[in-house]
Amino acid sequence: MGKLREPLDDQDCGLPLALEAMGERWSFMILRAALNGVHHFEDFLAATGIARNILSNRLGRLVENGILQRQQMEDDRRKVLYRLTDKGMDLLPAMLALRQWGEKYGLGVPSNPVLVDKRDGLPIQPISVLAHDGRVLSHEDLRWFDKADLGKPDQPCVGPSAQDLPGWHEDMIG
Repeated sequence: MGKLREPLDDQDCGLPLALEAMGERWSFMILRAALNGVHHFEDFLAATGIARNILSNRLGRLVENGILQRQQMEDDRRKVLYRLTDKGMDLLPAMLALRQWGEKYGLGVPSNPVLVDKRDGLPIQPISVLAHDGRVLSHEDLRWFDKADLGKPDQPCVGPSAQDLPGWHEDMIG
């Protein structure tokens, strides 16, 4: 990213935390089903094809991480309803970005059905990284800054030097 020199062992990074919360493939498939209106254990089972014990484990993990909320149904206390929390709904852009990436580099074509804006029925745009003013940014436009230097565009990039990144070529980071 411009100069990719993010400290990769930094414990303050959100990516390892997000991966820990989501786990692996099945958690993403459960999240996809939940975003599509699935709420009950048996429906998740049918929609995903996941084994019963794995589904139970992953639902528990998603509840534990605050992505889903578990509620007993009023009319039948034996049945449980799983609902996305605000934290879970905030994963929508990440899920859409992964889907679009898979369509571009896996399928080679857009999936069907196509996700559209309900107001005008047209497909959503590719998920992008946006500047504070709405400009679409490419990786060449990005740099890592210390929090204290925000708003000061001429500051040096933070993180390890090229010598501290084994296997990286200078042109990859500079």
